[in-house]
Amino acid sequence: MPDTQSCPSCRSAVTYSTGDLMMCAECGHEWDPKELAAESADEALVIKDANGNILQDGDSVIVLKDLPVKGMPKPVKAGTKVKNIRLTDGDHNIDCKIEGFGAMGLKSEFVRKA
Repeated sequence: MPDTQSCPSCRSAVTYSTGDLMMCAECGHEWDPKELAAESADEALVIKDANGNILQDGDSVIVLKDLPVKGMPKPVKAGTKVKNIRLTDGDHNIDCKIEGFGAMGLKSEFVRKA
């Protein structure tokens, strides 16, 4: 475990150890780095489809509405099945390959689990 960690409250790098706990010199916040590590491990990436079903890597999804694709003459049609998705962090949180379009990113709010 590193001796210095940034403060979870104010993000200051000026912290020091007080035995088992860490303390921020700027804001005075005191925390247990072991608890903080356990909490961050529990906060796994949870992405839900339009119906609220939890998506996982490798799932198949169905597009719910026509989605225009920049640089393509036709949109991805509603009802298109997309297999073997990968979940990512960001605005477009699904990476996939769609036949006829290639690799692209989709937003989970426009798909449902197949």
